[in-house]
Amino acid sequence: MPAAPIAIRSTGLVTSVGLSAPAACAAMRCKLTNPTETRFIDANGEWIMGHGVALEKPWRGLAKLAKMAALAIDECLAPVPDEERRDLPLLLCVAERERPGRLEGLDDRLFIDIAEELKLRFAPTSRVIAQGRVGVAVALGHARRLIHEQDLPRVVIAATDSLLMWPTLSRFEQADRLLTKTNSNGFMPGEGAGALLIEAPAGKDELRCTGLGYGIEKAHIDSGEPLRGDGLATALKAALAEAAREMHDLDFRITDVSGEQYYFKEAALALSRTLRKRKAEFDIWHPAECTGEAGALAGAAIVALADAACRKQFAPGPGIVAHLANDAGQRAAMTLQYAGS
Repeated sequence: MPAAPIAIRSTGLVTSVGLSAPAACAAMRCKLTNPTETRFIDANGEWIMGHGVALEKPWRGLAKLAKMAALAIDECLAPVPDEERRDLPLLLCVAERERPGRLEGLDDRLFIDIAEELKLRFAPTSRVIAQGRVGVAVALGHARRLIHEQDLPRVVIAATDSLLMWPTLSRFEQADRLLTKTNSNGFMPGEGAGALLIEAPAGKDELRCTGLGYGIEKAHIDSGEPLRGDGLATALKAALAEAAREMHDLDFRITDVSGEQYYFKEAALALSRTLRKRKAEFDIWHPAECTGEAGALAGAAIVALADAACRKQFAPGPGIVAHLANDAGQRAAMTLQYAGS
């Protein structure tokens, strides 16, 4: 039975290639990238390159995460009158608990800091979702229940994350997972924030999330086991079932892959197990090539890019499948459909 859809009413983004959703999505459309030297050096004495967000002051740590999140939330709340902004549920997506070098305060203090930055009070139904890259997909499931089961008019999903900290970078560098002059099989670290305003579908000219699916990959990147793509295939099949669609019905893909061969291979394997009819073209977009690998930001960037692509009419079509993956094995998939005028 198809699941009840939810609509993405507006978006907000803060990235290294744009401090608003329109700017960042325009950069992603053009595949612009803006890496700079970080403050850190790798084992070969070379500067580690990263996608840092340039704000008006050089905030770091929890303070920067709060500032970026507040900017993104404020942008996505633009359609909401000031008197209706109080007591909105906020689903805050942050780094997974397994993240190397994870900041203290992500599960409690950050939420308070964001509320103070915005001068807003959020509803008791708010929560922190510490699920890394799959976090926004998990949050969309919570938002769907709040809207359709508790009759809430709107929900805000926000994600804020950064890999540009030495405790995190050093662990990935030791594991040969960073993109460097001597390692092409790696990612470039980044940071950023995104926000989505979620409501019940209201008519035309809106992007809808029509299906969600989740899975667990036993052969995750650190497992050493042969990869078959079982977890991602499970998530994709579940999302397609909720949307009452087949993979060949959709027009293009957006994923969180950021440069590592493992995740490109997983995407190919999962597609081979879910695509039943041959398609002449089935584009795959990966916004992390512009924003860098920025953890929890991935899901918000994917949805914001899909929304912009459909509204600005540079999408290959109105049907989109998106998927996300955590290093520890969690997998998530979303089907998105644009209802045009």
